[in-house]
Amino acid sequence: MNKQLIIAEKPSVANDISKALGGFKKDNDFYENEEYVIASSIGHLLTLSAPNEPSKGKWNLSSLPIIPNKFELVPIDKKSSERLKILNKIIKRKDITSIINACDAGREGELIFRYIIEFSKTKKQIYRLWFQSMTKDAIQTAFKNLKNDEQLKSLEYAARSRAEADWLIGINGTRAMTAFNSKDGGFFKTTVGRVQTPTLAIVSKREKQIKEFIPKNYWELLAIFVANNGSYESKWINSSFKKDEKDPEKKESRIWSYEKAADIKKECENSTGLAYDKSKKSTQLSPILFDLTSLQREANTRFGLSAKTTLNLAQSLYEKHKALTYPRTDSRHLPEDYISIVFDTIQSLSNVNTEIIDDITSNCAKQIIQNKWIRPNQRIFNDKKISDHFAIVPTLQIPNKLSELETKIYFMVLKRFLAVFFPAAEYLNTIRITEINKNKFKTEGKVLINPGWLSVYGKDSQITDVNLVSINNNETVINKSITIKNLNTKPPTRYNEATLLSVMEGAGKLIEDEDLREAISERGLGTPATRASIIEGLISEQYLRRDGKELIPTAKANQLMTLLSGLDIKELTSPELTGEWEQKLKEIEQNRLESSIFMNEIIGMTEVIVKKTKEYDSKTIPGDYVVFENPCPKCGGKFAENYRRYSCLQCDFSISKHPGSRTFELQEVEDLLKIKIGPLDNFISKSFRSFSATLYINKDWKLEFDFGQNNDDVIFNTSEQEILGCCPKCSSNIFENKSSYICANNINEDKKCDFRINKNILHQEISKDQMIKLLSTGSTNLLDGFISAKTKRKFKAYLILNNGKISFKFEKKQKTKN
Repeated sequence: MNKQLIIAEKPSVANDISKALGGFKKDNDFYENEEYVIASSIGHLLTLSAPNEPSKGKWNLSSLPIIPNKFELVPIDKKSSERLKILNKIIKRKDITSIINACDAGREGELIFRYIIEFSKTKKQIYRLWFQSMTKDAIQTAFKNLKNDEQLKSLEYAARSRAEADWLIGINGTRAMTAFNSKDGGFFKTTVGRVQTPTLAIVSKREKQIKEFIPKNYWELLAIFVANNGSYESKWINSSFKKDEKDPEKKESRIWSYEKAADIKKECENSTGLAYDKSKKSTQLSPILFDLTSLQREANTRFGLSAKTTLNLAQSLYEKHKALTYPRTDSRHLPEDYISIVFDTIQSLSNVNTEIIDDITSNCAKQIIQNKWIRPNQRIFNDKKISDHFAIVPTLQIPNKLSELETKIYFMVLKRFLAVFFPAAEYLNTIRITEINKNKFKTEGKVLINPGWLSVYGKDSQITDVNLVSINNNETVINKSITIKNLNTKPPTRYNEATLLSVMEGAGKLIEDEDLREAISERGLGTPATRASIIEGLISEQYLRRDGKELIPTAKANQLMTLLSGLDIKELTSPELTGEWEQKLKEIEQNRLESSIFMNEIIGMTEVIVKKTKEYDSKTIPGDYVVFENPCPKCGGKFAENYRRYSCLQCDFSISKHPGSRTFELQEVEDLLKIKIGPLDNFISKSFRSFSATLYINKDWKLEFDFGQNNDDVIFNTSEQEILGCCPKCSSNIFENKSSYICANNINEDKKCDFRINKNILHQEISKDQMIKLLSTGSTNLLDGFISAKTKRKFKAYLILNNGKISFKFEKKQKTKN
């Protein structure tokens, strides 16, 4: 009997389709009945193949640009490859006569499916299932209205164009910049990309604003007034002040000269004035539902979680616990046919009694049901505001047990979900104006009258505001004291992950062109699913570093910005490129632009980027370079930066910016000018291995690595030292030295053995007891303080000896029983 194969994007969707259609038996990897076979991808399985890696550690400009006649597909990893084998086997079954594309209703969902079909080389008939809601009715309706494959060909063309354009710009741009920066030797990898580089440019621009910021003095006048019912504080304001968008430093309370502040103080001291209140009721609606980016922002602000960690936790709550809907979404609304599911979910929350759901949550759910607050509302249920997926909300599957961090994320989503159905919070806002001799002072108070949705978060209404005593209208008050406060303007704050995610999402605000701004406004820089990985990628490529919550651009980032500016490659630093692409990709989707025209433009842009890089022949790139405070160690002259090196302006002494393929930070250079610095991490050897070393300037005024031999190999009396064990290489004694554990035959001048282990390995201190255990048993205990040189993440491992060399052994993960 002939059957149709339905390919969903994720196993959970395949399961939902099987339930909606009914009558399926489940095999290990698919569902089947008399009419259909349902199988699924696991997201993206295939990617465009990268060109060969550099031979001998080099990428050459002569081999660029790389413009494939045909883009080849390769499985992303082993797991993807195994899933492809399963899908291919089903696709090739003789009883499968046609295939239904049930991947997500959007560009990326289309690409996932098309790559699978291309890889399988099937010619079977294809249909498109188009649905955005996972309710039973929505799925059944979608099957009654299957679309012909030709109806959505334009979406395929747009999806392929986006992927191939990103490949062309990313591969050629990265190799061109890397080759340019590696001209003087070594391999200085310099990655660029359509989303990655504009994001970096945003952070770098903010850092430049901070460094160039010149604080200005200003003064404020703070007064204490005594009324019949008590005293209150107030601040002088300029009654004729008008907000200036071009100068945000101007504010109504700021006085820009001490003399003026002193004059106002003199006018108001020891005087009486009249005070009156202006009160107005105001309402505040709850925030709308979470999409991934807003969830990541709030988790970063409240708990300091990285965007990547939040995504992983939300994904676990979706996949493992089935407690949340699909998290990789850019929508903050629900489908209009989702009301019944919302009702059932809140009904179950009102009746549940678990460790996870507290009394406040359960009672709030009961209030929603009792007051019939679940009803059609375009602020919540709106099909027009949904693209591939809808907002992140709890499911009917209420979890019994979660980890501490999973609980935090679940509760954030749960509280937001309940709050959105509650009435608005009501406030009484009061502005008190106190007038003395034509000078006005302002005091603000806010009283919560009705908590509304705030009650979901445990807030109760307050009858009075203790910070604002009551007065009679036009009451005479006495100026008890007035103080001049000297303040400074502050530079803009550095980005953290929450604020950077906001800027990426709202990148359209950075674009002047109205059409391009509108084009990017729907998506921003990146997608909700990729923004976390973009930020993590910038950190792992050492363009950004974390300092607490702040993200700070490194010297490598500054050099890339200087290079792109010097080469006049503006396309890679501005969000406008994404705006242009989104505009044209939308035209492709709407059959208003041929994909071949768009791709020819991308090829032309790629060729221009490579051409500009090849043709640049000046010795340095123009830029804003630093002159160091410490003098040249060779001649005492001024020591300064240019694009490629740090050099003395008076003699021939200079040092590389990237020793061992690691970029110097400016402060490190400042310290090195005192002859020595270190040990430092993240150097890369010729065999592409990471290593640590101290750097020093030798007697010939050359930069050299010191691996410990020069300062740790002090010849000492071994008879006075504790023997820690036997050398695994030569069986001699092992002793403790200043910064390492060392073989006796490595201490002597003839150095018959080279065995040595540093006391500090990837930030993990190796104690004497652990060293003794390693030498006696071949392994330390499980140590939990290692920090990866590449990802900057902590990890646990055992240190083991293997043929006289040290290596890591990782803890085996326990298999959980279902």
